[in-house]
Amino acid sequence: MRLKMCSIHVQDPAAAHTFYTQTLGFETLMAMPEYNLFIVKDPGAEAGSVGLLLEPSDNPIGANYMSALHDAGIPAIVFGVPDVRAEYKRLIEAGVAFKGEPSEDPSGISAVFDDGCGNFVQLHQD
Repeated sequence: MRLKMCSIHVQDPAAAHTFYTQTLGFETLMAMPEYNLFIVKDPGAEAGSVGLLLEPSDNPIGANYMSALHDAGIPAIVFGVPDVRAEYKRLIEAGVAFKGEPSEDPSGISAVFDDGCGNFVQLHQD
């Protein structure tokens, strides 16, 4: 058994796809705009790797969950990066809004940004 796909609720899957691919650097695994279906994957990962479904938040349960997390300032997902400070700098230059500068605690170095699609996302140093 392996992890095949996970999802994150977003306000607009097409806009999220643009942000996640063009700004964050993920690659398209599947894009079917006519069905509002967009799945991204890690850059350079094989086709059989874990996909991230950019889930439409048109279901009230999903929309409420997404809003509650955002209102509480809780990241909806965590992405690993080799150097949080370097990624923070790159994304700041790309206009991404962070909640604050990278910080370090016993779990490591992390930073949280707003994806502009209804979620906070945490970067954690690998």
